[in-house]
Amino acid sequence: MPAVPTREEAYALLCEYNKNDSLIKHALAVEAVMRHFAQLFGEDPEKWGVIGLIHDLDFEMYPEEHCHKTKEILTERNWPEDYIRAVVSHGWKICSDVEPVEQMEKVLYTIDELTGLITATALMRPSKSIMDTTVKSVKKKWKQKKFAAGVNREVIAEGAEMLGMELDEVIAETIAGMQKVADQIGLQGN
Repeated sequence: MPAVPTREEAYALLCEYNKNDSLIKHALAVEAVMRHFAQLFGEDPEKWGVIGLIHDLDFEMYPEEHCHKTKEILTERNWPEDYIRAVVSHGWKICSDVEPVEQMEKVLYTIDELTGLITATALMRPSKSIMDTTVKSVKKKWKQKKFAAGVNREVIAEGAEMLGMELDEVIAETIAGMQKVADQIGLQGN
């Protein structure tokens, strides 16, 4: 039976495949938000956090094989199947045909893109901080299609629906999760 990977092992693996500071900060943001949602839903924050941390493991080195290469890497390292499935499902309809069905998978699918939009919104604020970023400010930027144009808003909206949550609530909880690691992700502000 595969051993449950620790946060330290996951972080070391992330850094083995990723050198880009922005990608590492994104992984840390997603990890924090996954932990936050796990606590909200009474789930295992350690497991959810590890999955958030390594979700984009292959993105820097193998962007054309995103999700598929991660599956290969994690399988070779004997990671648990549910961890691998969760990671692969975050690319559903984009680079994967694995549909998010577990709560953990749905959260990852929803908040991956959303953390990018929230980060971009925070960086546009005079404070350059997540600490004073609001749902209202994120929603305002949401409507501007040219702002953070790479962020797939349809995925976020669909994910919120899959979770049975209002979009505003998902945004608020994602901000709250990111605030817990503001300094680690460079969004503590001026």
